Amino acid sequence: MRFVVVGAGAIGGAVGARLFQRGYDVTLVARGEHGRALQSGLVLEAPGETATLPIPVVSEPAHASWEGDADGDAVVLLAVKGQDTDHALRQLGVAPPSTPVVCMQNGVENERRVLRHFPNTYGVCVMCPATQLRPGVVQVHSAPVSGLLDLGRFPSGLDGRGQAIADAVATTSFQSVGRPDIMRWKYRKLLMNLANAVEALTGPEGRFGPLAREAQREGKEALAAAGIDVATSEEDRERRGDFLQLAPTSSGEWQGGSSWQSLARGTGSIEAEFLNGEIVLMGALHGVPTPVNALLERLAIRAAAEGAVAGSYRVAELSELAGVAHDE
Repeated sequence: MRFVVVGAGAIGGAVGARLFQRGYDVTLVARGEHGRALQSGLVLEAPGETATLPIPVVSEPAHASWEGDADGDAVVLLAVKGQDTDHALRQLGVAPPSTPVVCMQNGVENERRVLRHFPNTYGVCVMCPATQLRPGVVQVHSAPVSGLLDLGRFPSGLDGRGQAIADAVATTSFQSVGRPDIMRWKYRKLLMNLANAVEALTGPEGRFGPLAREAQREGKEALAAAGIDVATSEEDRERRGDFLQLAPTSSGEWQGGSSWQSLARGTGSIEAEFLNGEIVLMGALHGVPTPVNALLERLAIRAAAEGAVAGSYRVAELSELAGVAHDE
């Protein structure tokens, strides 16, 4: 088994690095300044650890080796953000159709899009505080467990290949449990990720406040109206336990999640369409009002397109726009 990591940012870079350290054949796919920096080695920072790893890197999947992979020896770890999935799939047309594609992504829409092209599609519930802000550098902020990456086949089930992938990941500092009901867990993660836009727009102080909680309340109602089975908060707390222990790396503390990092890096795009926008869609389809998620989606996408810095709104200001009382 070898791994082609499409999107070697915070999550893809971290998982690829840990697999490489365990002796697995890993190829990273990364573009732009980050991809060029990776040519000199991926710098992995973790609490008490800094390593420069000579992982092979290419600018697009066509430059990776797919020869002899008709039996699915190569596994694609798809770790781009949701807004980049369609572009990645166009590039992955070079891979044999039997190739397992593992969606290590937030949201619940990526697997549906991947399944149109690759019958062996898997979802991962990603719980990993990781950062990629500087070209060539990936930070993992939890130790000794780097993160939790439970995996299952999409739309449901767990086959031998999926279990083998989970087992490979579990040989690293990541934990990975095979789950036949992985989408229940991804929907729970989706509800948590509704706070991402708040954090990106206001800074980390807004992530656990009334505005984020109202977005999550709307999300719970919309998913319930759609009849979608969601892992409970109790199940989530039990799974997390005390495994994720945050600590600084040589570059400092963890500053913010994936959407915050998109604004901090000035990427021009953000994943809000596939997080808050998923709830807006479910609400529209099933008659549940979702005004807070609609506002957060719109403002986050506009902020990214305009190059706004992370934390450009005050929490009280954004709460007032959303009609949500703010605790001073």
